[in-house]
Amino acid sequence: MVGVLVMNAPGRILVIRLSSIGDIILTTPVLRRLAERFPGARIDYCTKPPFRSLLEHSGLLGKIYTPDQLPGGPYDLVVDLQNNIRSRRITRAIKAAKVVRYKKQNWKKLLLVRAKLNLFGKDESVVDRYQAGLAGYGIGDDGKGCELTPSIDDRDWASSVLGDEGTKTLAVCFGAKHMTKRYPPRDFASIIEHLHSRLAIRVLLLGGAEDSPFAREIMSSLSPEAASATIDFSGRCSLMQTAALLERCDAVLTNDTGLMHMASAFHHKLFVIFGSSVREFGFLPYHVESRLFEVDGLTCRPCSHIGRQRCPKGHFRCMRDIPQGPIIKALLDELSP
Repeated sequence: MVGVLVMNAPGRILVIRLSSIGDIILTTPVLRRLAERFPGARIDYCTKPPFRSLLEHSGLLGKIYTPDQLPGGPYDLVVDLQNNIRSRRITRAIKAAKVVRYKKQNWKKLLLVRAKLNLFGKDESVVDRYQAGLAGYGIGDDGKGCELTPSIDDRDWASSVLGDEGTKTLAVCFGAKHMTKRYPPRDFASIIEHLHSRLAIRVLLLGGAEDSPFAREIMSSLSPEAASATIDFSGRCSLMQTAALLERCDAVLTNDTGLMHMASAFHHKLFVIFGSSVREFGFLPYHVESRLFEVDGLTCRPCSHIGRQRCPKGHFRCMRDIPQGPIIKALLDELSP
């Protein structure tokens, strides 16, 4: 690679990212680029047990370890994409010739939250920040997005529960860990109701068990007709079964959540709602077509780089002021025959 000082090719590589769903999926472009750059290398991964399934069928990895079952090494290169106390403890416990760590740039996040001063690059992704330390190894952007591979069993399950291939399907990823990242359930219901009145579509509500109360609120706000075309899968399927459902959808309406990045791996168009989130944090869908809905010019955004459990101002305008009309129109344009 011209103009790049390429270090010695590593034969054994360990990548560490312990959590969570979206952050791990955002490491997959780095895995692919490492595998392509060093085709003879063995690449292992260390993550927490609940997230192993995200990587088990990737085809890029040797062995997947957990903090309770640590790799012993030796490794020529360890890529620590978590960079916290626990991941540093792991790197100290194994034999590694070289350790490259993700620079979180928390001071830039703090300046953006506290002073609304943006020192991040324009539309720079977390993926770019993950691989920044690998520039000396000739690792760069290949123009491709995230990857995720459901198992044959997961895909068969999704086929069995969805059946008809001819029905246009919209996935709605309505949950999020923090309240300020969740578009109000009744507003989601209103969008679904409008779409149902215009189109013969099927809607899938996707989320974890912790999101089920919000799914029930959406379902209870729908007319019987719209509810009959909406299926609540929250808390009713595994992580990779959810991925297999997303793979079969035609479009995805989503909050800023891990399932947004899961959906991005299947290259559907994403319709993304940001409340307290802002694009500068680097978590827009990566290398996939998407449309962002947000409230521009709201001086209290962002109020946190991870989200909050309540609006610190009490008005929650970052979500409540997002009109439904443009979202409905964009989805109608995408899903209409």
